[in-house]
Amino acid sequence: MPINLSITTFVHLKINLKIMGGFFKSSIGRKVAMALSAFFLMIFLLQHFIINLLSVFSAELFNGVSHFMGTNWLIQFVMQPVLIFAVVYHFIMGFVLELQNKKARGVAYAKNNGAANSTWMSRNMIYSGLVILAFLALHFADFWVHEINVKYINVQPEDPARYYHELVEKFVPIWRVAAYAVAFVLLGLHLAHGFTSAFQSVGATAGRKKALQQIGRAYSIIIPLGFIIIALYHHLNHH
Repeated sequence: MPINLSITTFVHLKINLKIMGGFFKSSIGRKVAMALSAFFLMIFLLQHFIINLLSVFSAELFNGVSHFMGTNWLIQFVMQPVLIFAVVYHFIMGFVLELQNKKARGVAYAKNNGAANSTWMSRNMIYSGLVILAFLALHFADFWVHEINVKYINVQPEDPARYYHELVEKFVPIWRVAAYAVAFVLLGLHLAHGFTSAFQSVGATAGRKKALQQIGRAYSIIIPLGFIIIALYHHLNHH
């Protein structure tokens, strides 16, 4: 009896995995997966903003939180790889879906005015995505690559007070502050469309579309603007 039960359970699991695999290969399934990665990245962005905001009020508090984030094994070896995967997946799937949509809209756009039926940002998400991807490459080079070098290549003794100084030093050059500002403006425009779109993809906008649009509008303004203000603050107040 236990053997039969185990076989039945295995068969059901295999069938369910096959169904799920087929779902995520479909256009709808890919959009749902894209939305889930977007939710994860938006939560990370909020958490990243809160930590960076601490640097404006207290160097000691920022150093303490950054030291914890930089040395905790769960964050370093579980959450960080998941984050990198989510970033790569989100952008690759975004480009795939955008190319598929452009092909599907080819004939329809000849008959309908696309500009009249959608916003400029919704039609150009792929371009804002490319700029944001370039910004992420700069951000990874500035911070993540530096961390890998300090911890695993040119191994140095851990200094819990180094994080604030390293952050401020990155915002001394005006070109880097300008690059961050441009990237976050485009990120705000990207979020203005993507926030509500992600909820639509998982069917969560029924009866809540207006409220979600308002929350998305606030999120897409406050978070990017906050990052820009932090960069400007450290640029203008560095010693």
